[in-house]
Amino acid sequence: MIYNSIIETIGNTPLVRLNKVNKGIKGEILVKVEYFNPGNSMKDRMAIKMIEDAEKAGILKPGGTIIEGTSGNTGMGLALGAIAKGYKCIFTLADKQSKEKMDILKAVGAEVIVCPTNVSPDDPRSYYSVARKLNKDIPNSFYPNQYDNLSNTAAHYETTGPEIWKDTEGKITHYAAGVGTGGSMCGTAKYLKEQNPAIVSVGIDTYGSVFKKYKETGVFDENEVYPYLTEGIGEDILPKNVDFSMIDTFVKVTDKDAAIMTRRLAREEGLFVGWSCGSAVHGALEYAKEHLKEGDRMVIILPDHGTRYLGKVYNDDWMRNHGFLEDKAYATARQVIASRDADYQLITVDKSIKVSEAIHIMNDKGVSQIPVSEGAHVVGSLTDNKLLHKIIENPNLKDAQVAEVMEDPMKFVALDSTLDVLSSMLDKEKAVLVRAEDQSVHILTKQDILAAITKA
Repeated sequence: MIYNSIIETIGNTPLVRLNKVNKGIKGEILVKVEYFNPGNSMKDRMAIKMIEDAEKAGILKPGGTIIEGTSGNTGMGLALGAIAKGYKCIFTLADKQSKEKMDILKAVGAEVIVCPTNVSPDDPRSYYSVARKLNKDIPNSFYPNQYDNLSNTAAHYETTGPEIWKDTEGKITHYAAGVGTGGSMCGTAKYLKEQNPAIVSVGIDTYGSVFKKYKETGVFDENEVYPYLTEGIGEDILPKNVDFSMIDTFVKVTDKDAAIMTRRLAREEGLFVGWSCGSAVHGALEYAKEHLKEGDRMVIILPDHGTRYLGKVYNDDWMRNHGFLEDKAYATARQVIASRDADYQLITVDKSIKVSEAIHIMNDKGVSQIPVSEGAHVVGSLTDNKLLHKIIENPNLKDAQVAEVMEDPMKFVALDSTLDVLSSMLDKEKAVLVRAEDQSVHILTKQDILAAITKA
């Protein structure tokens, strides 16, 4: 068959049966290998859909510029569309994205602007904000906004869902995918559930993201948000493409478990895939261990190709430096908190009590810094040296409420952060917090790190 341009080859990617990494799990596990798309990722589908819908609406006009905030894969799809249709491209990326992704975008003619990761979404430096500002400043430009543009969901409703249904002959019981913008998860799940409402959809989330807790409680908990390394899944916002009614349950996966599974897929299944593919498979298999039975069939989306991650998960030095290889000598935050007494409980002070009471608690417990709470949430912190300076300047503050003198909350870190990573953070912070798998919160200081290194 002869195609008129590369974008006509998007879609109709294969389903492949897993044979080894799913050993011991009942039921059949199939993966939809999206790196067979011309841009090597499933994002090609929605990128072209967003462009074509914008053209139909008159938003994107000849000679225009496409501007998007992307983790790299959406940018590649948009760039391919731009080449075929004659548009320019400018992409903003967070600095945690792999160098390979940035280089690939430049190779297809896009301008790439790198923005800091660890800033809030509404910070003017964030890759969301920079993309919006460029769209405002550049005439005849189009900002697809993959997070809130429902053409994203529609692309998967129109293509990915029908392909899975057809290729499985309707014999699918479970569907699993990572959730980032939400389009592939929710668009595909919507189509499949319309064919058979009994199909169970499993969303894969990462530690440091808000999705799982929001689904379970309806609460957007900012304490769930902290830096993580995995690219392409999880968010610190609620994109419009994430339709929680289409996701029956969430499973969270650590950076480490995702990275190890990514390498196993390459080594044991011959699937040279990206990091979030490891997240999807690890999380889906954890769910399958408990819920799948003989005769069930689960389909998992594998979003992209391993070439995007040669400098990260496929690099032994990088893996070792992050504690993701078994020969790493240092412990992780997970191991530090696991070594604590079973009755450990985080000491906090409520923001409504008097400062004098908080000082008494700090003295009684022998701590120099303490989180400030409001109900179940951490909303601030106190440190003895800063508190001392404030009271010397204004002695009456000892009768004020803690809320009037507290500092910003301590930062949350990922459960599998290694001691070298934690040490680097603690050069800037007095202490950090980590949330264990049982949802208990622990405080970590330099003293804890030194103690762990001594034991290692």
